[in-house]
Amino acid sequence: MKKLISEQAVIEASKKGEKTLTVDDKAIITDAAKDRARQLGITFTKKAAEKASTTPAAGAVTKSFQAGDSVVIGSDHGGFALKEQLKAFLESIGAKVVDVGTYSEEACDYPDYAYAVARTVSLGHASKGIMIDSVGIASAMVANKVKGVRAACCTDEFGARSSREHNDANVLTLGGKVLGVELAKAIVKTWMETNFGGGRHMKRVAKITEIEGR
Repeated sequence: MKKLISEQAVIEASKKGEKTLTVDDKAIITDAAKDRARQLGITFTKKAAEKASTTPAAGAVTKSFQAGDSVVIGSDHGGFALKEQLKAFLESIGAKVVDVGTYSEEACDYPDYAYAVARTVSLGHASKGIMIDSVGIASAMVANKVKGVRAACCTDEFGARSSREHNDANVLTLGGKVLGVELAKAIVKTWMETNFGGGRHMKRVAKITEIEGR
């Protein structure tokens, strides 16, 4: 079940003659979806979500990607084209991909989708998250507001490796308008396959968590 309920999902439900839309208890319903639901006479009902594991605590060394791991991916309209290509790439290396939207190049708001990606990681529904907007910076700002998330906007393989090895980043943000497809794939592959280094880096990541809790 989708974790982000968009206006399009409401429209599709209306076309099927549905008057009630059942959503996951943790689902994010966009303001546009709520407005359209009121117009079409559709109500939302919540279905309790399965209990999820929490994200690893600071100090727990997280491993690199393993085949079969779930990766949540999202984008706004500026990152949609790259998202679609990275989905296929992730699946080709064995990832189970959870796509939280957007699902077209129609203009939308990046905070909705960056939050959906970050929240999915925070709840433990995916081991890592990837969010793509036009440049990548804005989505990192949003994702880093979510407790337990350490999002890094990367533009090269060196930064991707460092964000994992030194900072234990669990969300990667990319710019669909500033990266070519092959470079983006290389960044994603490096980021996915790099372990958190632990050691001297562990206490520094723990300090990030401590600051987050203030």
